Amino acid sequence: MNPRPIVYTRGAALPGLLQQRIAIIDGAMGTMIQRHKLGEADFRNAALAGHPKDLKGNNDLLVLTRPDVIREIHAQYLAAGADIIETNTFGATSIAQEDYGLAHLAREMNVAAARIARQAVDACATPAWPRFVAGALGPTPRTASISPDVNDPGARNTSFDELRAAYREQAQGLLEGGCDLFLVETIFDTLNAKAAIFALDELMEETGERLPVIISGTVTDASGRILSGQTVAAFWHSVRHARPLAVGLNCALGAAVMRPYIEELSKVASDTYISCYPNAGLPNPMAETGFDETPAITGALMEEFARVGFLNLAGGCCGPTPEHIAEIARRVGAYRPRSRQDPLFSGLLAA
Repeated sequence: MNPRPIVYTRGAALPGLLQQRIAIIDGAMGTMIQRHKLGEADFRNAALAGHPKDLKGNNDLLVLTRPDVIREIHAQYLAAGADIIETNTFGATSIAQEDYGLAHLAREMNVAAARIARQAVDACATPAWPRFVAGALGPTPRTASISPDVNDPGARNTSFDELRAAYREQAQGLLEGGCDLFLVETIFDTLNAKAAIFALDELMEETGERLPVIISGTVTDASGRILSGQTVAAFWHSVRHARPLAVGLNCALGAAVMRPYIEELSKVASDTYISCYPNAGLPNPMAETGFDETPAITGALMEEFARVGFLNLAGGCCGPTPEHIAEIARRVGAYRPRSRQDPLFSGLLAA
């Protein structure tokens, strides 16, 4: 017996888009922020003028101190052809912001980030070409499964409940700010991801809202495993109960190295859509973007993924610029999206 259909109250047009064509997600936020050559003053406003810690590099904070920069970056990715833009909230949890002494601003950051992205999307979306805001939930700098002390394997610097509470606060802010879907991304610890999934389910149950959820793991090296030790197949089976609209891989690797892992995921996760947004190759401090691959190289690699039928959603993580995203969109647009085979989601409805 199939589970009850999912009725989305937001982002309802997204499942239909993924059936029609390969959708495009945006690229690197950090790379684009670096182009602006911001200084310490850009990361402060009147309320933070006397803050005792250095804030430069806390890119999530820019939604409060330099929203014009973030808004411009979103607009560039939308102009390049992105269907989905991510909120600038990768590290906007109270846990991550503790490093800067700004845990108390986490919710405000998420609300502001979602509103900025919402404004950018609403300025260009049309009935014929809907655009979507993905509320981004990053991995946090702490892990529930791995000890921070090599001499004490049982040590932990966070807990499931602490992670759940932090993700719940973040998700509430993103929902209030107007996101269309949730993106749990760059997962290196599946237990962290489970805390995020639990928080999202809890929030949506209480609010009556139901948003699509995309889950994206990170294979850290040629072992084919995420940092907490799971293979791609094991990772999928660990999060499958959440019934995500899509599951995928992002970050750590370029597309060429990521290929066998996205192929494996495409095979085992037959009952959902597949997303892939890799880095632009390897880090290269001599390159303009800080990574090896030009738009043409990244575009060609992603085109190959589309040609062999791995993809429903494509984009970039670290390094890809609007030029990369435009090239990816141009190249994958010639191919049909991967077909979802399992009947688990056959009753998926849009409100």
